[in-house]
Parts: sequence; C-alpha cells; structure tokens
Amino acid sequence: MTTSSFTPDTAPLEVLPRDLSAYREGNTGIDYVHRFESGRPGPHVLVNALTHGNEICGMVAATDLLDRGVHPKIGTLTVSFANVEAYEAFDIERPYENRQLVHNLNRIWTPALLDGNEDSPELRRARELRPVLDAADYVLDIHSTRAPVQPFWVYPELERNARLALAVGAPLVHLVMPAGAAPGTGVIGYGHHGAAEGQGAAVVVECGQHFSRSAAELAVDVTQRFLAHLGLVDAVTPRAPAAPAASARRFRLLEVHMVKTESFAFVRPLLGFETFDRGELIAVDAGQEIRSPCDGCTVFMPTRAALVGREGVYLTVPV
Repeated sequence: MTTSSFTPDTAPLEVLPRDLSAYREGNTGIDYVHRFESGRPGPHVLVNALTHGNEICGMVAATDLLDRGVHPKIGTLTVSFANVEAYEAFDIERPYENRQLVHNLNRIWTPALLDGNEDSPELRRARELRPVLDAADYVLDIHSTRAPVQPFWVYPELERNARLALAVGAPLVHLVMPAGAAPGTGVIGYGHHGAAEGQGAAVVVECGQHFSRSAAELAVDVTQRFLAHLGLVDAVTPRAPAAPAASARRFRLLEVHMVKTESFAFVRPLLGFETFDRGELIAVDAGQEIRSPCDGCTVFMPTRAALVGREGVYLTVPV
C-alpha cells in the first residue's frame, strides 16, 4: 500500500500508556467504570475513554478527572475506560497494533451482535458497558487519529448532537454521519443515543495524533468544556466562546470504502482532509477503482495499512 510521509517511525511518542490498575475497581460493579452523583437534579453525563486501545488522549482526560477528584455540581458524572484489555496490549515497537483485539469496539453496538452468540474481548466488554450507555443522557467519547490532522467532532446526523458540539466549541470541524452511511454501529449510535426521537446527545471528539501531547491536552480541555456546558463543573479556565454555525466547517459522510484485499493502495499519499474533483481516482483495491463521487470530495481517516475488513477511507462533502 502507498504510504504517506507520516509513518509510525516518524511520529514522536510523546504520551505513552500508564498503569491503570488503580482505576479498575470503581463503584458501579463494572470494572473501570466510576460514577459520581451530586444529589441534585441534572443530566447524567458519560465521559468514555479507550474505545480503541491505542487512543491515549482519552485515558489522559479520564484519569485527570479521577485524579483531581472531580464531582458534579448537578446531575451525575460517569467516567469509563472502555477497552482496557486492548490498551494493556500496547507494544512500544508496534504502537498502532492494539487499536482492537478482535472486533472494533466502535462498530458492534447492535442488538444482533450484543445479544448474539459470537464472542470476543470487545463483545464481552460491550455487553458489560450496555447499562452504562443506557443510563447516560450525554456522552463524550474521546478518540484520536493515526495522523496529525486537525481535530474534529463526529456524530450521527441529529440536530441535538450538532447543537451540543457547537455549544462546547472547539474543535470547529464537524463530521456528520447520516444513518446507515458508516459500517456498524458505534458507541454514540447505540440505543436511545442513535434514535431520531432520543433525548440528550452523544458525540465523538477526535483530538489529534494518537501519541501527541497536543491531543492529550485537547482531550482534557474539551472534557472540561463539555462538563461545564452541561453545568456539572465550573470552567477553571476562560471558557471558549460557543461557536456559531458560520464558524464551523461541516462535512457530511458520503461513502466508506472497506479494504477488500491487501493490494488496497491510494494513488498518492494521504493523511486526511485532502480533496478530490468529481471522478478523480483516489484508490485502487484489486483492480476496483475508488473515485471521488463529487467535486470537493474531502478525505477523512485514510487507513495507514491495508488491513482486510477494516475501513480504507471515508469520503465526505463539505456542507
């Protein structure tokens, strides 16, 4: 597969995993899940880290809350470390390989899989976390990217999600996911969070490159602003102003191309946010051409390796 100038060998490992054993025993009966109730009316907010094992910034934000003893002024705060088993499989010589062990924990939140007979570390963990997601009114799921691209929000195409992301503020790039456009069902699309008539809101924040200090710092900052917006905490730093719709750059997902063979290759090195004209060739997979469906087609999350069965590239259009 064609590679970009950005490779694991050139990426500085500024932030690395730390031992999470001290956080295993929470107060919910579910390992690595901690809940704090204010005793006052208010929303139930879930801050979720480590949906993918090598997305370190979420761990930094979650441990920051727990280490500082943050308790909500109103409502309820739950802090969750999701795929700790994958996280603990980190190998500094292969820092991109522990994203998942078997299943992508961010694709399996469907009744067919959760109630089925299939088994994996991720399915077992998702089944444990179902009541955690069911109980939450608002979800902040913290992620990062393999390349050092600008941070962005991701959320199902529901107005309540857009309002929340705009109100929290930065990042000012939004990736909007129409129903059925992406493979599988993610954490923030599970249950009432993905329902058109649902309440509350659920969003992903992609904070930057997996092991960068700036991604960890942004994860902490976004988490603070998220909780402050919902009234659970005071803003300890000057609050970023709410972003008006005109300030945000929105992209709507059009297509996701899965890697079908190990011959999958881009026609030029891609990191993300590159644009293509209608009909322009983007990639080839075993002779099948992947071409831009529109002018201004913008690439999100191009894969770094041809891993069969995983996402190869997200194609979007600015809106």
